[in-house]
Amino acid sequence: MNRTDNHFFINENLTVFNIPNVAIFLIQNGNEIFVSPHEGAAEDQIRLYLLGTCMGAILIQRRILPLHGSAIAINGKAYAIVGDSGAGKSTTASALLRLGYELISDDVIPVSFNEQGIPMVTPAYPQQKLWQESIDEFGMESSNFRPIIDRETKFAIPVSSQFCDTALPLAGVFELIKTEDETLTFSSVTGLERFHLLFQHTYRNFFIPRAGLMEWHFQTSAKMVNKMSFYRIQRPTSYFTTDKITDFILTNMERKGEVVNG
Repeated sequence: MNRTDNHFFINENLTVFNIPNVAIFLIQNGNEIFVSPHEGAAEDQIRLYLLGTCMGAILIQRRILPLHGSAIAINGKAYAIVGDSGAGKSTTASALLRLGYELISDDVIPVSFNEQGIPMVTPAYPQQKLWQESIDEFGMESSNFRPIIDRETKFAIPVSSQFCDTALPLAGVFELIKTEDETLTFSSVTGLERFHLLFQHTYRNFFIPRAGLMEWHFQTSAKMVNKMSFYRIQRPTSYFTTDKITDFILTNMERKGEVVNG
């Protein structure tokens, strides 16, 4: 995502950005998106930005916090798996789906508050995005799926049969970090570090200061940090660790009495 000033104009209720060879996008007032495609632009590329950056801008304009990750429904609660691009968010979510749990959102996780002040995750749409490497590890056949963009090695995976279409309370956040270390490590995230984690993994977080919404983001984070568990998972890139990561996630829920049967 190019963040240079000549590609983005952002204020509190207006976002305009230009993606060369794709389109100019305008998002305003939390309820309107206008698209002016560049000549020869592919529909897949336009769709990618509509469902990604445009949705992130709409949510921020509505004062709904968009986290960058996958949200999974487990026994009536939502758990967010966040991280930088390529950290393994969708792969971990896919492994949990294979264990029988349900997807709430992939890529952009909308978090708002109910009347009791409880953070809630709103369902997105029944699709995941997986890289070829993950598809191979799961023994799936990529020819069965549509590439996100033509000639890309990331694919759209329909999950209609395992999609949760009900808003659920957010009970935990698991941050995935890639490391060159050979050891898989797990740790709790505590104190003010939780604020940093939430900002770092806000989708298109560079919108926040430019829209003058740092105070809103802080207040939103303050309402979340003591209402759920936060964990950091550092995973090596040299081997596939998804099974151990899902074991850790489910084991920690069991300790808290949050998983009755997995």
